[in-house]
Amino acid sequence: MKTALITGCSSGYGLATAQRFHREGWNVIATMRTPRRDDLPVGDRLTVLPLDVTDPASIEAAVAASGPIDVLVNNAGIGAVGAFEATPMSVIRELFDTNTFGVMAMTQAVVPQMRRRRSGVVVNVTSSVTLTAMPLAAVYTASKMAIEGFTASLALELGHFDVRAKLVEPGYGPSTRFTANGSQRMEGVIPEEYAAFAEPIFAAFGAPGPVTTGDDVADVVLRAATDDSDRLRFPAGEDAVALAQSA
Repeated sequence: MKTALITGCSSGYGLATAQRFHREGWNVIATMRTPRRDDLPVGDRLTVLPLDVTDPASIEAAVAASGPIDVLVNNAGIGAVGAFEATPMSVIRELFDTNTFGVMAMTQAVVPQMRRRRSGVVVNVTSSVTLTAMPLAAVYTASKMAIEGFTASLALELGHFDVRAKLVEPGYGPSTRFTANGSQRMEGVIPEEYAAFAEPIFAAFGAPGPVTTGDDVADVVLRAATDDSDRLRFPAGEDAVALAQSA
């Protein structure tokens, strides 16, 4: 029975992914900063561990407690939107610490065991912002685009050892806690000079149209984790698929 370690499982895409892997019969290591079992499956195939992907000691402890890992799903992420010129460098560093360096740190912690076994998959969850330019998302996009390039190169390196690296690119999911989690970072990042520009963009976020659900992402993460081809990118959600096809 294979084991998947999934980061950021407290809500949203990570929670849905943990649920899906468990239903498919996997051993699941569900990690989050503050461990809780709300909405997670009950059973001996699921372990909940504390993990802060920005803390080296936390990463070391979680990986040591997990045992052999067949699939690493780097899902944990934070968001923020706003005018770049008004975004504090502290917020920029916070996004990169989790979305970029956190992914790299987790990958570096797990890859050695996969390399030794000559088996394993790293699935990095990015965003549909990597598929097309979007306004008021420069920092978030940069943090995710870095992982796109990182994963493409990593796939070539690890392929020599029969280890695969994949990208899952979710579309916009307003039903997740992701947007709410970014609200404090967004305070003051839309200066008066940008108000007229930003108003219709934010209004469009709530407009009817295709959106991405947790189940959409969970399905695609599982598909990527079990794909043995050289395919690198897997858009998730109707909106993301449409963007990928038009790119």
